[in-house]
Formats: sequence, structure tokens, C-alpha cells
Amino acid sequence: MNKGLKYKLSYRSSVMVWMTIKFIFKIYFFYFKNRVWDERTLQKWNALVTTMAKEYREKAIHLGGVLIKVGQFLSTRTDFMPDAFIKELSGLVDRVPPMPFTYARKLLEEEWGEDIYHYLDEIQFASVASASIGEVYHAKLKDSGTEVAIKVQRYRVREIFHKDFKALRIVFWLISVFTSFGKKADLPALYRELVTVMNKELDFDQELNHAHYFQDRFKDNEAIHIPYYMENLCTKKVLVIEWVDGAKITDTNYMYRHQLSTEHIARTIFDFYLEQFLNPGKFHADPHAGNLLIQPNGTVVIIDFGMVGEVRKQDTHYFKRLIQNIIMDDYDRVIEILDEMDFLLPNADRKKLKRLIRDTIELYQNGAFHMVDMNTMEQLKEDIRLLIKDQPIQLSAEYAYLGRAISIVLGILLAIYPDVDIQKWAKPKIKKWFGGRNLAESIYKQYVKDTVKPVLSYPKAMLNWLENGEKDRQWDNQKQQKNLKHHYFIFLEIIHFILLLVSIGCSFVGYYVQLQLVTHIALWGIGLFSILLVGLLYKHYNVIRDKM
Repeated sequence: MNKGLKYKLSYRSSVMVWMTIKFIFKIYFFYFKNRVWDERTLQKWNALVTTMAKEYREKAIHLGGVLIKVGQFLSTRTDFMPDAFIKELSGLVDRVPPMPFTYARKLLEEEWGEDIYHYLDEIQFASVASASIGEVYHAKLKDSGTEVAIKVQRYRVREIFHKDFKALRIVFWLISVFTSFGKKADLPALYRELVTVMNKELDFDQELNHAHYFQDRFKDNEAIHIPYYMENLCTKKVLVIEWVDGAKITDTNYMYRHQLSTEHIARTIFDFYLEQFLNPGKFHADPHAGNLLIQPNGTVVIIDFGMVGEVRKQDTHYFKRLIQNIIMDDYDRVIEILDEMDFLLPNADRKKLKRLIRDTIELYQNGAFHMVDMNTMEQLKEDIRLLIKDQPIQLSAEYAYLGRAISIVLGILLAIYPDVDIQKWAKPKIKKWFGGRNLAESIYKQYVKDTVKPVLSYPKAMLNWLENGEKDRQWDNQKQQKNLKHHYFIFLEIIHFILLLVSIGCSFVGYYVQLQLVTHIALWGIGLFSILLVGLLYKHYNVIRDKM
């Protein structure tokens, strides 16, 4: 197949849209054939989902771009994705075939404005890492002899991602119209989150800023090292980073050879990430074993800050209130807080959800964390997954990435030090987090404070309701009109896309296929007419959009 097709909007869109239509049809056909769900039906369903996930993974590796990132994102979405699909996609490693060094050299010289050997003494032509967005090379600087890792954006990656965003919009529309996901999930919000997250990863300036942030935040932590960046050589498409030798954090044999304490290293990682998960600020959202290195002296090195999430001040307030009310067995409040966090969609059965949360927590509240093993962790994750899937719950991208990061870190801790005692290690941190020496007393005080606060706010809330009722009605009307316009534009984009395919198809047949002259002219006429319609629709779309 012509490799140039990979970069064409029509080809990439066709692959993504056709795969979506095929998956939807297979699901409908399965439900049509299997009216009764028993153990055998469930096995067949899992087999079907696994087959679709494998096809998705193959297409993602072939095309790269957004499909890989979407696959990674979906593997975190236990709130609406099938378990078998998530299991298959969890093996989707962000690795694609390496690009030719000639492109990397050309891009480096364009970004630096000089021949690469003006700055480099040597560079290895074979990349040491190849991902969907960047390619990494090992090099040595000319002036200082310093070894560096040079991260270069892949060939036409920004163009590919923005083409895929257009196709992804159609895919989301198909899913929202023809599947039950549209009722359970807020797909427009998911689309916006995906585009926002992936756009951030395309901007290497963002990654550089993130690295500076973590360097400053953990500058006093001698057990952690954040590699420094050669800022004079860094651009939006190139990063030049200190080269760091070390083994993967899960290589316990390496630790034994260098007489390192696995317990001490596990504790270092635990403290580093707990600080990020509990307190406001950014957190390292991709803490897999390849991004955490261990050096011979026991220093833990954190690399790759392309994927970074954020814990807001309001989030920490929510987390504290959740813990307080779980400890006080006030599950009505727990549901209210989940509502405030926008976890629950309008059609969620809150009474059933309250019972499920209470039963799940009571199942584990008497267990000792130092007895936790990998099987118990997997069972706990499975119980939480079932809890989430049973009800219309949707996590924002930030919470999904936070949950994924916590899960990965726990897995790494157990791999390094199976006797990890989470309860013992966390207790002093949680005490400090609640701001009191007596944890029970501080929780009780905050609980009383939160209980009284709504009562004191009733008079003010009543006054605001009386004053703002008319404004709210006007706002609702405007919001409804905005939604109608949004759907209208999506409809125009779909018509635009279909006519574009028709014009391309007719032109292709008219050019390559030997037909009678009349038929040949007719096909060309249809093609040209479709192109004219595309132009008129596009002009109409832009004129109306500019007036809004």
C-alpha cells in the first residue's frame, strides 16, 4: 500500500469511520442473535469485544496519531468501556515504527538554523525510543561533551492529529446516535477533553514548562532527580534533555546487585506520588516503569512530562469531605459530593449507588493493607470497576488520569516491595493533610463545620433564587439555542464529508475506469457538482459561524 495514504484525510477518516460503523453493526447483530444472556453468551461477547479491540490495536499501530492516544485514553475509562476491550487495549504500547533519521536531521536543522554538527559532536542514527508523538536519539554536545537525549516530533505529527480530530468528531457523533453510550456518557465533553489533552502533548514548550515545575516543586527531595533541559536548544518541536543512565524501576535484580533497599526505594516513590495526589498542583500522569529509572546510588529519576494532570484546590476539598463522610458513615453526603464533582449523570440511581458504595467499603474497611497482594489489588480494582460500570458514572479526563496514575504506582510498589504497608506509610501524611495531630478530632470538627454551613447559607440561597430566577430562565433558553446550533454545524460537517467522498469516488472512477463516453462524462459531472456543493456548504458554514 502507498505509504503516502497514511497522511491523507480521506484515507484516515475512511479507516476510522468504517471501523466504527463495523463495530456498531457487529454489536447490534450480536444482540439480535443473543436474546438470553447466560454464561455462554457472556463468553461469546467477551470474544467479540476482544476481536474488535485487537483490530483497533492493529489499526492504531498502523496509522499512529490519535488512534494510539485514544486507545490509551479508553483503556483508563472503566466508567463505560467493556472489561475485555480495556484488557486488550492495556497492551497498546505507545510505540510505532521508527521514522527515518533523515527527517529527524532535517527538522533539527530547521529548528536550530544550523547543521546539526554545529551543536553536536555525535548522534546515533538509530532512535532509542519511538512513540506516536516523538522520537528519541542519543547524542553528545559539541561544546561540553555532555550526553543528551534529543526528542524530535515525528513526521507531520501535528497535521495528522488535527486531521484525526475531524474524523474523531464524526466517530463520536455515530456513537452518540447509534449506541447506548450516547445516553450514558457525555460524549461532547469527552471529545473536548481528548482534544485538549492531546493538543497539550503536541506542544513541547508545555513539556518543558512541566519539567521546570517538577524540578522546582521537588528541588529539596534529594532522593528524586528530574533531568535538566538545555533550553537554548529546545523548541516547540525539539527537546534536548540530560542523558540519564539507569535501570527500570521494577528491575529488582539491578537493585540487589547494587545493594539497594527495595523498601527504601518503594517508600521514596510512595512519598513522591502521594504528595502529588493529595495536594493541589500538577501530577505526573504517566508513571509507568519506563518513565521511572533507578540509578546505582539509589536515586529515582523521573522522565517524560508530556502527560501531566492537575489536582485543583477544590479537588482536595472534595477528597477530604469524601473521607470524612465515609468515616462518619454518612453515605447520603458521599452521594451529594459525587454529584458536586460531576461524577453522576442525571439518570443514575442514587439509592442503589449509595448501597453499592457502602457495601464495597465495608467489605474492605476491616482489612489490613499490609496483607494486600497482587490478587487482592486486582479484586479491589475489579470491584470498583463493577461499581462504576453498574451506574451512569462518568469521570472527567483529569480524574480518569489520576485514577490510572494511582493504579500504576500501586502496581509498581507491589512489584518492588511486596510487603508494602500502605496504611502505615500513609497515616502520618494523611494526618498532616487534615491539618491536625489528632486525625479523628480534625475529621469530626470538619464534619460538624460542613454540616452547619448549608443551614447558615439557606437565607442567602433563598434571596439569590428570588433575584436570579428570571436570569436563569433566560440562560436556559440561550443554552438550548446554542445546543441546536451546535448540532446543526455537526450535521453540516457530516454532509460536507459525505459529499467530499462522493466527489473523490466519482473522480477516481471517471479517471481510472474505462467506461462509455456518456457514463464517463456523467461521473465527472457528479464529481464536479459534489465539489461545488462542498464549496457552497463550506462557505455557508463559515458565514453563519462568523455571525455568532
